Amino acid sequence: MLNPQWLKSFATLAEVSSFTATAERLGITQAAVSQHIRHLEQQLGPLILRSKRPLELTPAGRALLDYCQQVDRAQRHLALRLSEGDVTCGEVSLISPGSIGLRLYPLLLALQQHHPDLTIRHRFAPDSEVMDAVLHNRFEMGLMTQKPDDKRLVAQKFAEEPLELVVPAGAAATTWEDLEALGFIDHPDGQAMATRLLSRRFPGNPGVRNLPQRGFSNQISLILEPVARGLGFTVLPRFARLAFHLQDSIQVIEAGNALVDSIWLIHRAEWPLSARAQQALRWLEAKM
Repeated sequence: MLNPQWLKSFATLAEVSSFTATAERLGITQAAVSQHIRHLEQQLGPLILRSKRPLELTPAGRALLDYCQQVDRAQRHLALRLSEGDVTCGEVSLISPGSIGLRLYPLLLALQQHHPDLTIRHRFAPDSEVMDAVLHNRFEMGLMTQKPDDKRLVAQKFAEEPLELVVPAGAAATTWEDLEALGFIDHPDGQAMATRLLSRRFPGNPGVRNLPQRGFSNQISLILEPVARGLGFTVLPRFARLAFHLQDSIQVIEAGNALVDSIWLIHRAEWPLSARAQQALRWLEAKM
């Protein structure tokens, strides 16, 4: 392993291009800087061309400078991960399905505006990917629509979200024939969601698969675009509908008894959530 002090001297020398300035910045003698560089060159080969003004790095020197920068980033990242006493800086990481993510991500950005030294890292993903990401520590927290039974995870109810029948503003949707006339805007979970909801509103219906399909989108933020243009209807979770930017162009049709799904917050069972994560959850719960 390379001596950290030698690396610090080399990285500073590469920046200021002067042995004298390096020694002054680090508060050591010029002889000590030269000795550090000599030790590194004994292990790695020539690192600088001393005859050049300003100093020029060799290919090995450039590779070592990249390594120094990687080490510096890793040290700063570790310091942030360990700074649990300060909830105003560091990373908050959350992975979630699309609909709830559309609701939460703007709220997390609002938290970051209050504490600019926070870093918000969010990813949209299906349940299976959420669980895998939390289990393998790629994200500290995750949200799932199905409660996991893995003992390595803690799961607690975070929110409830109804499914909604969404049609163009002013459109009739009181009969199955109305839906047939509108046509269905499908999405990756569309058939399953529509089947669950419409079986309550229209018992004995011929089936969602028999409805004319007017479109498909796998981008949750775009599914309601064709609905707003009068091109069909769809079934979506409420938070996805609330995030849509053209609320006046769509309407929600009551579909019998509400069909409400629970959303589960998960994290690793072996250790508690960080102080930053707990603060973020309190913030979200207050804003939801």
